[in-house]
Amino acid sequence: MTEYAIVTQAQQKAWSLGDLSKLAAHTPPIYAESLCEALDLHSGERVLDVAAGTGTTSIAALRRFCEVIATDFVPEGLVKAERLASAEGLKLETHTADAQELPFEDEYFDVAVSTFGAMFAPDQQRAADELLRVVRPGGRIGVLAWCPDGIIGEYAATIGKYIQPPPGLRSPFEWGTPARARELFGGRARSVDTVRKAQPFRHPSVEFAVEYFRAWYGPARGAFERLDDERRKALHADMVAVWSAGNQASDGTLVAHADYLETIVVKA
Repeated sequence: MTEYAIVTQAQQKAWSLGDLSKLAAHTPPIYAESLCEALDLHSGERVLDVAAGTGTTSIAALRRFCEVIATDFVPEGLVKAERLASAEGLKLETHTADAQELPFEDEYFDVAVSTFGAMFAPDQQRAADELLRVVRPGGRIGVLAWCPDGIIGEYAATIGKYIQPPPGLRSPFEWGTPARARELFGGRARSVDTVRKAQPFRHPSVEFAVEYFRAWYGPARGAFERLDDERRKALHADMVAVWSAGNQASDGTLVAHADYLETIVVKA
């Protein structure tokens, strides 16, 4: 197996430990609705959602009468995406697939999106190339990625202090910088436009947020499971510090805004 394949396999296991539907249930889908509007989705357009998780962005596109296919390398999430779409009377087609190797013809889609998903592919350029490949000339690509200096970037960096990422790989949070976005897509794009935005997180308390992510966010759950008791306590304290530093509430609850980069690409 190649180094990228080994890392992808490990990532698939890590993401499978959690349940993104639990996180999505308490995350207002502002980012997904905002992205669909930025892409100016039209009824009848073919949309591919890459690394779709439990389908939040897929469902936002379906609400606009688009034909949507959702892919992810964790099949359990796609089952939940289908159920969530069905609950709104929407039909979502899903395929288990790696963002680095999409099982679709060249130039098949009008639009491709990935919200906080493709950014984690170990072979970053290949993931970007696949998004470009499956979109027709003049089609659009919308990518959301957490900013490295935002609260989610800091949260991930905190995990990285205890569980070292694979050596030699670029940080996934580089996707959340305009320079890297242009580097990944600019060579074959008519335009690459980036806007920094923020996604709100609202939880009963900082402590609740730490424990909720520990239970349902796969990489965090995996990190805690791999540490001994002393280092678990230290990681917990550091995570409390990250959320506390970003907390804008003064009533004991948590209100934090996580910065992300919205990148809109028009393929040449």
